[in-house]
Amino acid sequence: MAEGHQEGSSAGDAFDLTQFYQIFFEEAGENLDQMEQMLLNLNLETADDEELNGIFRCAHSVKGGAATFGFSDVAELTHQMESLLDKLRRHELQPNPLMVDVLLESADASRMLLARHQSGDSSEPPSTADLVRRISELAAGGMPAAAPAPLAPAPAPVVAATPPAPVAPPAVSAKPGPRQIEIQMGPLERLDQVDGVKDLFRDIAGLGEITEVPSGRPDTRIFRVTTSSSNDDLLDLFAFHVAREQVRIVDQAAPAQAAAASWVDKEDPPPGAPVAPAPGFGFFEGAPGMPGAAAAVPTVSEAAPVAAKAGPAKAAAGNQVAAQPEAATIRVAINKVDQLINLVGELVITQAMLAQNSRALDPTANQQLLAGLADLDRNTRDLQESVMSIRMIPMSIVFSRFPRMLRDLASKLGKKVEFVTQGEATELDKGLVEKITDPLTHLVRNSCDHGIEMPADRIKAGKPETGTITLSAAHQGGSIVIEVRDDGRGLNREKILRKARERGLEVSDQMSDADVWQLIFAPGFSTADVVTDVSGRGVGMDVVKKNIAALNGTVEIDSSEGYGMRVSVRLPLTLAIMDGMSVGVGDEVYILPLSSVVESFQVKDDSVNTVAQGSRLVKVRDEYMPVIELEKVFQVPRDDAKSSDIMVVVEAEGSRVALLVDELLGQQQVVVKNLETNYRKVQNVSGATILGDGKVALILDTSALVRRSRH
Repeated sequence: MAEGHQEGSSAGDAFDLTQFYQIFFEEAGENLDQMEQMLLNLNLETADDEELNGIFRCAHSVKGGAATFGFSDVAELTHQMESLLDKLRRHELQPNPLMVDVLLESADASRMLLARHQSGDSSEPPSTADLVRRISELAAGGMPAAAPAPLAPAPAPVVAATPPAPVAPPAVSAKPGPRQIEIQMGPLERLDQVDGVKDLFRDIAGLGEITEVPSGRPDTRIFRVTTSSSNDDLLDLFAFHVAREQVRIVDQAAPAQAAAASWVDKEDPPPGAPVAPAPGFGFFEGAPGMPGAAAAVPTVSEAAPVAAKAGPAKAAAGNQVAAQPEAATIRVAINKVDQLINLVGELVITQAMLAQNSRALDPTANQQLLAGLADLDRNTRDLQESVMSIRMIPMSIVFSRFPRMLRDLASKLGKKVEFVTQGEATELDKGLVEKITDPLTHLVRNSCDHGIEMPADRIKAGKPETGTITLSAAHQGGSIVIEVRDDGRGLNREKILRKARERGLEVSDQMSDADVWQLIFAPGFSTADVVTDVSGRGVGMDVVKKNIAALNGTVEIDSSEGYGMRVSVRLPLTLAIMDGMSVGVGDEVYILPLSSVVESFQVKDDSVNTVAQGSRLVKVRDEYMPVIELEKVFQVPRDDAKSSDIMVVVEAEGSRVALLVDELLGQQQVVVKNLETNYRKVQNVSGATILGDGKVALILDTSALVRRSRH
């Protein structure tokens, strides 16, 4: 087990802190992500108190949690970050790009260290000594020496990561000596709500001694405590048992009124500052529901963001608003959501079976039953839509990782790039979001590396020296369209054709632009003249297209040389439920994705021609396309000599084929089942579904059928 885990659990056998690990890791990941976004958006010239306070609070929250659980390496690093950020928010230092760089690198290092603790890695942690040194020099007002290559950013939320060469972490600074404080908690709905606080002092060695004293109020608890821990660390520890806004800490060594007056007119109290009761109303001034709450002094908790240089009333209102999202959301494991979706899928299938079997019933004699089935149909569809929406998450989750990546890449390439996002609120199924992230990452990197010119070249071309990369998402019908656009140099037709000829591809000068652009998706194709660690190895665009095609999506390119390029990715909204067209071949039923179906028509004898090697072509409005006989593809047995006479035109990967079937059975929503998980991989099939009569129908892979027609 990792060193950090041992530290966190050795305090006592009766109380196991590991039960809170997962919550801490998730919240720490969110805080580091939020801090990164705020640092990237920070205007160094006009940074205000609200921005700096928000960044400080993120680092402070991670430090407090890490110290509580004994993750000393994370606590030490975030403590140094907190020291620098504290000087920035107090305007003792002016923020500069070096500070942003070192704070971003420190956030990456913190993710790595947390990933090590989360995975139980027992090896030595990566060294943070250089980061600590650079932060200390910046905090002292100096300029740090040149830093080595930054640690690679780890993905969020925190997951297991492979650490660099192990070096022992610096030791955490010693705690101050013991002190006497009074801890006041309330108002409380249940007095047993804080019994766990006493258990913490009993079970965690070295935390201190605690004694309860009468409070004089039925909804409050008061404790006298001797401890060496800071107020901030205690508040972070108590947060598992009682809300931070319900806790007040009073230092018994200083007059209460003097302690309160020292920061009553400031936005944020200094770290560890005691909070004293206001004269005349006890120590719960400003608690929810109490008179004059809107004008209360802000709490000592640093967790809720507070507007800069606002009066006490505005600060208290900010604290109350910030607490609302926690009450409005819950954390649910994704496997529970998937199980719920699967159960709803089974319910949809069962409802379809009942609906099909009820068609033979006499409407007059079974009026009440049929009315109930109609209600079941409507409610099932509403339930299905509601449950599916649980898995839908905004595209901002994907978009948020690109500003940092582009900042680092543009700095490495010596380019100036502005990143613009549109449609961040557009929602997509979580499963698709996870699979689309890597292709989008490659497209954005391509735009920066190949598309955006160097500043001097842009100025010569009459463009602003800062290029723009736009990432947008929007719903179009039953699909989502994601576009990556840049105002760079665009694609060079002659260069692509030359590279294609060098690689032995069959090309001609008469090819349309759209066909030429598709050449960059050929395996191993690259237009880079020099191989670097960013590009030039010919690995990327072919993988992008392959991954998107695996999601039943398509990729289109539009480019204008000298003006820019646009890559459009079209995806279905979800992979769990799809609109399909049922077709019959013999006694078998197959499902075609409705998004791939172009049209259907009755076959005329003179419209089908047989060419070399038995291949057949059909003429549809002066266009010839290959014919695929599903009867032969899937070896469907027949009891009669009837021949198929209906064709369905489907489109995939920019090509069309005509599928020969016996009959069209209709359109319906189907619940997609993974065939590989339940059976094995079947060629030309992407999944399966259960029909209303209980039979299994195969969902055809139209992309595979199109590729089949090319061979």
